Amino acid sequence: MATTGEKPGKGAYYCEKCGQRVDLDDHTDTLPPCPKCAHTKYKKG
Repeated sequence: MATTGEKPGKGAYYCEKCGQRVDLDDHTDTLPPCPKCAHTKYKKG
């Protein structure tokens, strides 16, 4: 599980609450709060 503010690495992450997909293009990108519901926990896709 990844949380907002972490740099979990390149790939697709899905909000645990609403399923919104967030893509990180680089290993230095930081996970934002979910753009749809503002939840802060993600599952790697």
